[in-house]
Amino acid sequence: MNRTINFMGVRNIAFALTVVLTLVALGSLFTKGLNLGLDFTGGTQIELSYEQPADLGNIRAQLAGAGYADAVVQSFGATTDVVVRMQGNDPELGNKVATALRQAGEQLEVKKVEFVGPQVGEELRDQGGLGLLLALGGVMLYLAFRFQWKFGVGAIVSLIHDVIVTLGILSFFQITFDLTVMAALLAIIGYSLNDTIVVFDRVRENFRVLRKATLIDNINISTTQTLLRTMATSISTLLAIGALLLFAGDNLFAFSVALFVGVAAGTYSSIYIANVVLVWLDLTVDDLIPPVVEEEVDERP
Repeated sequence: MNRTINFMGVRNIAFALTVVLTLVALGSLFTKGLNLGLDFTGGTQIELSYEQPADLGNIRAQLAGAGYADAVVQSFGATTDVVVRMQGNDPELGNKVATALRQAGEQLEVKKVEFVGPQVGEELRDQGGLGLLLALGGVMLYLAFRFQWKFGVGAIVSLIHDVIVTLGILSFFQITFDLTVMAALLAIIGYSLNDTIVVFDRVRENFRVLRKATLIDNINISTTQTLLRTMATSISTLLAIGALLLFAGDNLFAFSVALFVGVAAGTYSSIYIANVVLVWLDLTVDDLIPPVVEEEVDERP
């Protein structure tokens, strides 16, 4: 690109938008909370096999009429296989659900009934949260050694923004938060970090090439130089995730939504959060020069 885009010229507007999105996301998380799935809360999972391809919408309506309005109905494997997830640890719950559906005229059989205890759910939740924290900590350490600590702070702030916005969307629309969403959050951290490192690496290189350029000019030039690569990667990824969102079914719906929101937020944050933090911290070329280690002079005769 010959023309340099003045990204940092609207950084105050972008910052205001970032604050609004983050506050809305945090507000939703504190007021509504996350709609935790059975992976974290515990409950019963019932696998059913139908003689004919199952109509998930009809099954949900039948279960709601039988008093199981909170049941999560999803297809898995063949079109005749259905999994029903719901709260409760009644050993007869599988038979009760099957009876309710048979009374509605369905021909089916119960293949398997599994119970996930709340203790297991709490352990999964704690381990998932610990995994996120370790990932963020590892990212900051890597960037601090690979680049400089100011780059590490910028990357961490942008990653935290991406995770908070994604969780806020899930909370606002009460999309089920399960282990697939936890995997999506870890993928978002890796994807967003990749975009940020590409920009940071170009900023560092341009400090050596553009010696008279200011930090803001450097960031504008570096972001413009990497923009086509960033947009090509983001758009192709979003198209693939969009296909999952539309055609993968209920099993991957929450995963696809989380990944779609996170990738979009990561593209934005790599430009208007990570770079802005570098401006706030007043990154200079001196920060990139390794300290000189003075050798001790042997004054002995």
